[in-house]
Amino acid sequence: MTDQTEERERRIVVGVDGSPGSLIALRWAVTQAELSNARVDVVAAWHDPAEYAFAYGWSAAVFEDVSIAAITGKMLTEAVADVARGGVPVQFTTHVVRGHPAQALLDAADRAQLLVVGSRGHGAFAGMLLGSVSQHCVQHAPCPVVVVPWAERTFDEAWSDPGES
Repeated sequence: MTDQTEERERRIVVGVDGSPGSLIALRWAVTQAELSNARVDVVAAWHDPAEYAFAYGWSAAVFEDVSIAAITGKMLTEAVADVARGGVPVQFTTHVVRGHPAQALLDAADRAQLLVVGSRGHGAFAGMLLGSVSQHCVQHAPCPVVVVPWAERTFDEAWSDPGES
């Protein structure tokens, strides 16, 4: 019998959209990367707001001197900097991708050992589709997926200063 398991890279992919849930997922991924000697690929996806507006019959909003990609990149850089602030011994790679978040994560997760997502994040229709990205990733990922739950208590604990009491 031949071994049919495909070679996986020592790489953990995590999706970050700036939401508290995604930041908790990033911290979880970094801890797991430390334990498994893996690098962390941090992915943030963005859409042109007009793509949503036209799809739902709304008129497009105008954003002057604002690049959605630049804003997404800044958010991603700040999130990684906050996590790496303590000098974690993990290598990070960041990716800002134009497109649907679920597809961007699935593409990035090809040959990864793990995909990590928060249980819910930002979205144009968060009230209607909570967890749609994480659900899609669980159903279609090419590797194991961890969905990190979010609770306000968890967020406060994860982002509090250890010296505070």
